[in-house]
Amino acid sequence: MSVADEFTLDFARPERIGLEEAIFCAGKSPEQIDAILVAAGDRGASLFLTRLDPEKCSRLGAAARLDYCPVSRTAVFGQPPAVAGPARVAVVAAGTSDVPVARETLRTLGYAGRAATLFADVGVAGLWRLTTRLEEIRAHPVVIVAAGMDAALPSVVGGLVAGAVIAVPTSVGYGVAAGGRTALDAVLASCAPGITVVNIDNGYGAACAALRLLNAASRLAPEVER
Repeated sequence: MSVADEFTLDFARPERIGLEEAIFCAGKSPEQIDAILVAAGDRGASLFLTRLDPEKCSRLGAAARLDYCPVSRTAVFGQPPAVAGPARVAVVAAGTSDVPVARETLRTLGYAGRAATLFADVGVAGLWRLTTRLEEIRAHPVVIVAAGMDAALPSVVGGLVAGAVIAVPTSVGYGVAAGGRTALDAVLASCAPGITVVNIDNGYGAACAALRLLNAASRLAPEVER
C-alpha cells in the first residue's frame, strides 16, 4: 500500500456545502502531507492546512510551497481567492494568549476570500478595552469571540451586540481552567441568548460557522430584496 492509498481528497465539498476542503495535519506524517499536496497540485487545486506545527512544516518536501503562519499553525497551498471587503466578521480575542486561535480563525476566513477585523486583548479584566472598541465591533454582522480562563467575554459581548456571536473557548488558563473545559462549560451555560459555541481552540470551526451564516445570508439576499 502506498501513501496515496491513505487519503481521499474531497474536491466536491464547495459545491456540496459551500466550504473548501481542509487538511488537519496533526497526526499526519510529513510523507502523508507531501502526498496530499502532490495530489492537489496535480489537479491545480489549492488547500488549507490546519494544526501544522513548525517542526513538521520544516520536514515537508519541495512540493510544499506554502504560505505558512507559525502563530496559527495554518498554511495555504496554491492560490486561494482574493480577500474582498468590507469586513463582515469581527474576531475578538480576550487576551494576547488567545491570539493563536484568533489567527486560525482569520486565516480560515481569508482563505475563503472573506475579510475580517481582529480586536485583540479586550478581555473583561480591563473592560474599558472592550467598551472603547464596541461600536467598531457592532459594525460587523458576525462576531467570533475567543476566550480562555473563565470565558466571560463571549457572554458580555453577547449581551451588547445584535449580530451573531460565535464563542471559541480556548485552553488558556491555570489549574481549574482544565485545558479549556471550564471555558467550554461557561459559554455553554451562558445566559446571553443565542450564542453559538464551538469546540476548545477550534478557530477553524468558528470560521466555518461564520462562513455558513454569511453564505446563507447571501443566498437569501435576493428574496429579501423582493
